Amino acid sequence: QVQLVESGGGLVQAGGHLKLSCAASGSIISISRMGWYRQTPGRLREPVADITVGGVRDITYYPQSVNGRFTISRDNAKNTVYLQMNSLKPEDTGVYYCNADILTTSGKSSSWGQGTQVTVSS
Repeated sequence: QVQLVESGGGLVQAGGHLKLSCAASGSIISISRMGWYRQTPGRLREPVADITVGGVRDITYYPQSVNGRFTISRDNAKNTVYLQMNSLKPEDTGVYYCNADILTTSGKSSSWGQGTQVTVSS
């Protein structure tokens, strides 16, 4: 079994910053991809950042809505992914979920964390 635990959410004023963390634990052999998703009421869960193991360097992805403001990074030794969020806007408010593609002793799995609330006040 694999468990993803997010932390770092909270309430911040517009223009502020937060850093989210997501730690994976369990019978992990390797993690090929980790990402962050955001969900707001009435909307589908949407990706906000993604990092995939690359040959020379990791490959990152950001949608236009957060590009230049959010930065994803990972610590492979700790099986942890981070999301640095700067210049936050009220529309960044939502529940942020961590997702990872993990190879375990039982095979491949795509796992989700429980989510952490981010609220940006105007």
